[in-house]
Amino acid sequence: MKRNFIFLLIFVLIVIMIAEFIGFQTIPLGKFNIGLLPLVFAILITMILGIGLFRKGIFKKVYSKENVNFASTYLIFIMLPLMARYGADVAPKLQEILSIGWVFLIQEIGNLGTVVLGLPIALLIGLRREAIGATLGIGREGELAYISEKYTLESPEGRGVLSLYIIGTLFGAIFFSVFAPILLDLGFRVEALAMASGVGSSSMMTAASSTLVARMPEMGETIRAYASASQLLTSFLGTFTMVFLAAPLQKFMYRLMVRGEK
Repeated sequence: MKRNFIFLLIFVLIVIMIAEFIGFQTIPLGKFNIGLLPLVFAILITMILGIGLFRKGIFKKVYSKENVNFASTYLIFIMLPLMARYGADVAPKLQEILSIGWVFLIQEIGNLGTVVLGLPIALLIGLRREAIGATLGIGREGELAYISEKYTLESPEGRGVLSLYIIGTLFGAIFFSVFAPILLDLGFRVEALAMASGVGSSSMMTAASSTLVARMPEMGETIRAYASASQLLTSFLGTFTMVFLAAPLQKFMYRLMVRGEK
C-alpha cells in the first residue's frame, strides 16, 4: 500500500510537470480558436495511461485499487481550499457585486436549467442515482464538493458528478470556444454572450470570452468586464442557488419521475 502510494505521488508530479511544460495551447479551427489548458493535458495523460492496455508494470501499481480509492476519497481536501479561496476573492468585492444590477441576478435562474432540462434526459437514457450528481449543476468544484459531502464520491451520485467534472474539463472549454462565436453569428448581443460566459468555470469563461474578444476586439474591455462580473456573481450565488433551489427541485422531480425510490 505505502509503496504503491509513493508510485502515485511520483506519477502525479511527473504528469503535472509534463502538463505545465506543454502549457496553454491554442488550436485554430477555421475562424475559431480553441484554447486547451494544462489541466486538459494532465487529465488526458492520466486517462490514456489508465486504459487496461497500458495498465501494466509500474502503471499497474500507480492505478492500484488502493490508490484509486484514496484519490476519490480525499479529492474533497483539494476542493475545500479552492472553495475557501473563492470566498476570499469574493468578500472584498461584495459592494461591486451588489452594484452589478438585476440583470446579472436574473441570469442565476439559468443555473436551474441543468435540473429542469438535464434530469429528464439523464433518466430517459437510463441513469438513476447517477443523474442526481450529473445534473445538479455543470459539475464544477461547487457541485463536486456538495455531492462529495452529502453522498461521497464512491456513491452513484458521486460517480455522476465526477464523470461530469472530467467531461467538462476535457470538452467544456472546447465547446464554449466554438459555441459562443456561433451564437454571435446567429444574432445574439455580444453583451449577453459575455454575461453568459460566467457559468462558474474559469476555463469555460476564459474560453468563451476570449473567442468573443477575438471576433470583436473593439469591445474587448466590455466583454471581459461583463464575463468577469458574471463569473464573480455565479461563484458567489451559485452555491446558494444549488443548495436552496436546485437540490430541492431536483429531489422533487426525481421522486416524481422515478416511482418507488426515495
